[in-house]
Amino acid sequence: MADWFDHLGAWWLILAVVLGIAEIVAPGVFLIFFAAAAAIMGVLAIIFPDMPVAVQLVGFAAWASVAVLLGRRFYREYPVETADPLLNDRMARLIGETVIVTEAIEHGRGRVRVADGEWPARGPDAPTGTRVRITGADGTSLRVEPVPAIEGKAG
Repeated sequence: MADWFDHLGAWWLILAVVLGIAEIVAPGVFLIFFAAAAAIMGVLAIIFPDMPVAVQLVGFAAWASVAVLLGRRFYREYPVETADPLLNDRMARLIGETVIVTEAIEHGRGRVRVADGEWPARGPDAPTGTRVRITGADGTSLRVEPVPAIEGKAG
């Protein structure tokens, strides 16, 4: 057993397991590619025990690159479906919300209150306190439009 740990291939395989566990513990899908590259190098180092360490390191870098490219291609062709596709797109999540103008929109620029913060806004001129709907975003500015008044309802 002790002889087995003297072999560099065993350490590559241990590294692959550690990276695989790290991928499970830490969110994301990036370490798994390095784990695959380490596993491949572990097997190759066992098959070719006289392989110099420098060649193994270069091989690891090459296999990691190949694994990342294959992984990207896989995720592009088979995207992960989610119940909330806008989870990480904060601007897109705001589209359609009705907000209040906090700094009058004049000459197309002003500010609106979104939750507990204020955002720069662009849209038709509107006085402070006007209800507007978010229609899109330009960089960090929100595009807004006036909310049509409902008959029989004030404000």
